[in-house]
Amino acid sequence: MSNVAVKTGAFAKLLDEQFGSVPKVDDTLKGHVLSVGRNEVRIDIDGLRTGVIRGPQLFAESAEYRNLKVGDEVEATVIDLENENGELDLSFRTAGHARAWSKLEALRKSGEIVQARIKEANKGGLMVDLDGMDAFLPVSQLSGDHYPRVAGGDKNKILEKLREFVGQDLAVKVIDVNEKDEKLIVSEKSMGDESKSVATDKYKGGETIEGDVSAITAFGAFVKFDGVEGLVHISELAWQRIDHPKDVVHIGDHVKAEIIQVDGKKIFLSMKRLLPDPWKTVNEKYTVGQIVSGKIAKVNPYGLFVELDPEIQGLAHLSELSNDPIEDVAKAFAIGDVRDFEIVSIDPNEHRLGLRVPGVKTKTKSEKATKSEEKISDDKTEAEASATA
Repeated sequence: MSNVAVKTGAFAKLLDEQFGSVPKVDDTLKGHVLSVGRNEVRIDIDGLRTGVIRGPQLFAESAEYRNLKVGDEVEATVIDLENENGELDLSFRTAGHARAWSKLEALRKSGEIVQARIKEANKGGLMVDLDGMDAFLPVSQLSGDHYPRVAGGDKNKILEKLREFVGQDLAVKVIDVNEKDEKLIVSEKSMGDESKSVATDKYKGGETIEGDVSAITAFGAFVKFDGVEGLVHISELAWQRIDHPKDVVHIGDHVKAEIIQVDGKKIFLSMKRLLPDPWKTVNEKYTVGQIVSGKIAKVNPYGLFVELDPEIQGLAHLSELSNDPIEDVAKAFAIGDVRDFEIVSIDPNEHRLGLRVPGVKTKTKSEKATKSEEKISDDKTEAEASATA
């Protein structure tokens, strides 16, 4: 190695020691704010150079760049070694972007709860602002309190409910960070999982709770108590058959219920189990062969549900409605009609009571089979006639 090379290397080392290493494009430098203008910020780099951040490069993903003051220490990325004024051209945008993603990854690992502002809604969930970064909160990651329970799952109605959150702040956890794809997913549901798990550990089947009806769906009602929520399935709301939970409860109702199952973070409740079972005394009110007056509550292709009193309903099967074939049950019987029926069977254990229209003859199994064979034969004859026509 020549003496010239040795001297050059030593000189470069001395320059680095005395004046700092020469920056390169994409380097991130630290400095102190010299001035803050409307469209630019100037910073001092180690007392040796001045850098300027202008225009679009003032954009900041991280909130730490929004309210700068003279003397503040900041980081910026080099985008040009020399501008028209001999200064370094710097960017907060790139530096802020990198620092923001790094911070978000740290939040994901720590599980820390943070506040996010709801910006807009779509059918899949909510777009939120998390410390200047755009994040997505899927519908499936909303807490039970905020999940849009819509009968039938109508997407347009779900969207309407989601739009009500725009402008609000929600406590969330970061659950997925992908800087390369610029994907950031947050969850409100996971934020509450731990507290709900602790809460549900306190409860056991058979306990009675009191709470308020917080939501109603086609399949049941949700009851909120002690900071958790339980579901009363439609079959557990009342002893009688009901068409929709709203026929029994309304949002805001204060109710009592029995815990029938705790499954992890899910609590299942029953309201009817705290009420006397009317089927235990059904034989005291009704007997086989008795003629009773009942109101038709529901019409099905296979028969009628008939309300004998507010607590007991019976089923009149299609075969017990007429001695002659019925083409359309809905045309022959109407909901709300009051008619006389004969009780043909009572099964308290299965909560069943069978009815027939008075005067309809009881059909044996062989008679029912004959009727079916005649129907098949008639259909076959019609089909053959159509084929030869």
